[in-house]
Amino acid sequence: MVSGPFAIVLFDGECVLCSANAQFILTHDRQRRFKLAAMQGEVGARLFRQYGLDPMDPDSILLIDGGEVLAGSDAVLGIFARLGWPWQALSFARIIPRVLRDPAYRWLARNRYRLFGKRETCWVPRPEHVDRML
Repeated sequence: MVSGPFAIVLFDGECVLCSANAQFILTHDRQRRFKLAAMQGEVGARLFRQYGLDPMDPDSILLIDGGEVLAGSDAVLGIFARLGWPWQALSFARIIPRVLRDPAYRWLARNRYRLFGKRETCWVPRPEHVDRML
């Protein structure tokens, strides 16, 4: 298990949308609260399996923060909530019931390669963010 005073975001490093989201997190995380792990890496694959997701066919992003594990739309909103102002304002979308949010999230997750593309290789962070990758 990976632990520490940070939250972990598990994502698909070959997905163009997911990689853009990872870059967004690293750029806007002024408090350096987040570490990221791609499902294609050893740590990311192990954590995906630990939380019941197949790293070869993930259908969700995961946010692990202490004992809390969030998936899907909850994970996305949890990331925004932890990024600080102004991004945390987007977490207001939690007022939308999960029964409405999650189907939209799952549709986007299932179609992410078709809509946004797939990289031939896993995304690599800029040098100043390498220490934030697991």
